[in-house]
Amino acid sequence: MNEPATKAKAPPKSSRRRSRELALQGIYQWRLTSDDQEQIEKQIRAEKGMGRYDAEFFSKLLRGVLTQHAELETVVAKHLDRTLDELSPVEFSVLLIGAYELIYHPEIPYRVVINEAVELAKTFGGTDGHKFVNGVLDKVAAQVRAVEVSGDSGKIVA
Repeated sequence: MNEPATKAKAPPKSSRRRSRELALQGIYQWRLTSDDQEQIEKQIRAEKGMGRYDAEFFSKLLRGVLTQHAELETVVAKHLDRTLDELSPVEFSVLLIGAYELIYHPEIPYRVVINEAVELAKTFGGTDGHKFVNGVLDKVAAQVRAVEVSGDSGKIVA
């Protein structure tokens, strides 16, 4: 008799991935409401059942993106085939997070930044939004991390 197939349990999310999800939520909210960043952060932190997350990294992402949004929008806009206003709020938010990490967190390998952004887009975005995010952030990485990208042999070293 065959055993019924059991669904493999997904590995738990890293605390950094959860921080990115929460930052995405805050940037999405800001995009739609223009609320104050401190109010948004306080509201997100007050939610129950947030799971394990890196509180410091969450704050850096949320505050950094919202403080630097004009610069990030300029960087991202150069690589778009449409206007920023035509992006979905999820694509917009994910692209700003990715651009922020590429510019302000050089300690995080660019491939990790892009992969995390793609995962956010897959989870929260439209059907093919992750492909769009991947393409745009590849171009941003080539611009803002030219040395790292040009020196990358394609191998991920642990």
